[in-house]
Amino acid sequence: MPLLWQIMKIFKAFAINDFILCLGYKGEAIKEFFLNLNWKNHDFQLTAQGIQYFHQPEGWNITFADTGLNTQTGGRIKRIEKYIDEDIFLLTYCDGLADIPLDKLLEFHRKKGKIATVTGIRRPTGYGIMEEEQGVVTSFKEKPLLEGWVNGGFFVLNKKIFEYIPGDQCIWEEQPLKQLAAERQLAIYRHWGFWQSLDTPKDVELVNELWAGGAKPWVRW
Repeated sequence: MPLLWQIMKIFKAFAINDFILCLGYKGEAIKEFFLNLNWKNHDFQLTAQGIQYFHQPEGWNITFADTGLNTQTGGRIKRIEKYIDEDIFLLTYCDGLADIPLDKLLEFHRKKGKIATVTGIRRPTGYGIMEEEQGVVTSFKEKPLLEGWVNGGFFVLNKKIFEYIPGDQCIWEEQPLKQLAAERQLAIYRHWGFWQSLDTPKDVELVNELWAGGAKPWVRW
């Protein structure tokens, strides 16, 4: 199943079933996937009264929002403002998997009382790190954890966030997040559990191997 489905199942495990998908390139393929999801992936019976599926539906309410081909990451968030009804909502890039406890993330956000909360993760470097003195290696660490926290891509936001996004060409990681940090309105939820980005073919291969081997640390359903 595609990555987007996997991520939505993580949310469903915490009784979150309302989604807004910010579509751009190949958005029609995402629409087609969900429109055809039931009959392609489950047994069903076709009768004179219609289709009867032999499974429980996901129960998802999905808004498919066309946010443009060339819109930047912040601009895509701005374009869905009209669809946000509640004061607090969650956001993710849909390019990573995690066993993040979304209920605790939401609780943390409410407790901090900030406009935004970002999930921070610790990630190892891609290389071994050496320390040296006068041309002689004194220690070697194989892929140690990076100093500081990395943006893990799972956010909780208040509707006030839209005031920080001027338009389509706004990059989410630039003006909005930097301004929030400067105003001390960006909280960080530290996640020590499983987290894996899927930015490269190697990342995808790794996750596919985990899935095939039965090790699915992001699965909560």
